[in-house]
Amino acid sequence: MSRLLSIIQKGFGKKLIRLHAWNAWLVALLAVTGLILLGGFWREVLGEVRVWIRWVHIIGGLALLVPVVYYLFLASKHWKQIRQKPAQKMNVILVMILLVGWIVSGVLLWLLRQVGPNIANTALFVHDLLTWIGLPYIIYHSLTRTAWLKDPKKRSIRLQPDKADVDPLHPDSEPTVKKPVVTPVSRPQEATPFYTRRSFLRGAIGIGLAVSIGPTFLRWLGSSLTSGGGSWTEMQASNPNKMVPDPKPLTDSSPPIGGGAQGEFRVYTVTPIPSFDNSNWSFTIDGLVDKPQTWNWEQFLKLKRQVQVSDFHCVTGWSVYKNTWEGIPLLDFLKMAGVKPEARTIKFYSGDGVYTDSITMEQAQLKDIMVALLHDGNIIPADLGGPVRLVIPKMYAYKSVKWLNRIELITDDYTGYWEERGYDKDAWLPDNLS
Repeated sequence: MSRLLSIIQKGFGKKLIRLHAWNAWLVALLAVTGLILLGGFWREVLGEVRVWIRWVHIIGGLALLVPVVYYLFLASKHWKQIRQKPAQKMNVILVMILLVGWIVSGVLLWLLRQVGPNIANTALFVHDLLTWIGLPYIIYHSLTRTAWLKDPKKRSIRLQPDKADVDPLHPDSEPTVKKPVVTPVSRPQEATPFYTRRSFLRGAIGIGLAVSIGPTFLRWLGSSLTSGGGSWTEMQASNPNKMVPDPKPLTDSSPPIGGGAQGEFRVYTVTPIPSFDNSNWSFTIDGLVDKPQTWNWEQFLKLKRQVQVSDFHCVTGWSVYKNTWEGIPLLDFLKMAGVKPEARTIKFYSGDGVYTDSITMEQAQLKDIMVALLHDGNIIPADLGGPVRLVIPKMYAYKSVKWLNRIELITDDYTGYWEERGYDKDAWLPDNLS
């Protein structure tokens, strides 16, 4: 084992620099792909390519294991070289915490079906927290420390071979002949200015990152620690929908029998968020039905509603628990309209004019599928799919169509928006989630 370690550590300095470069490229790849996956704009632009980007992100995250594991073989020698430099020790520790934390939390998110939502929610918080901390640090470090590898006086890693650089596989061979090291003639040291141009740039970059990223980070941290309550209030206050009157909640909705949602909704859309008022909103059920019907807002509010409590799971890894939804069960709409025998599929339309999805008539028999217009006794903001959205608790959230305004019964099979782009057509939750 010691011989193998000697082989790996040979040419230690150059290997460590190369390892640092590869790690930087992997982090850059993960940063770019992660921002694309998070941004709503890219969802519509990239379409099905986004599914492949997700896999690139997963594979890139797993690839981070390579530099981390390889560094462990170099760590003992590196640690000796920086033993008198506590700042660099802390840098190594911080980078390792970031890398290991990203890898572990990312793997848990990837294995959502196996680990369950409680662990996945925690993993998502840790993953985001490390990203908020790690990316600014890496940007700062890269911009201010690039010259270190070029300046032998500041570089801790010595690139010269060891005194007896003997091949560990041939210990009887002659040592490598080294070129003599010329000692430069000492010169009087120049006075170091109190505040150099480099230190000014370093400080300016640090302040710039803090000013630009800090407030957003604090808002994210606050909304995460308060289980999304603040963000929901903000969305309601800025809700662009102007539906009149507001629906009056049933007694089970206010206060909510679920006790209040636990978790934070994340806003994902494939189009700009639409807005509605009484003049441009209606709700229709048609297709293979005996009595096609359309309701305006006032008529829709007169339909008999029910209340249910259910969890809400996104395929990207986050969950919101104990949601109290109030609305009309899908089965009630089917009874009102009358289903023709040839109907096989139920197609759902979003008011954004783009998003659609479907379930089979067999799947539609689930009693908890709801056309919801209240959440925890409050109107559903436009950001989260209001004024009316679909809720299918036993399936991942991409089946729960936002801004729902039409239900059509058809005879043919139908592939929804995200299923055309690589998602599973049957979005059933695993047993440990449903």
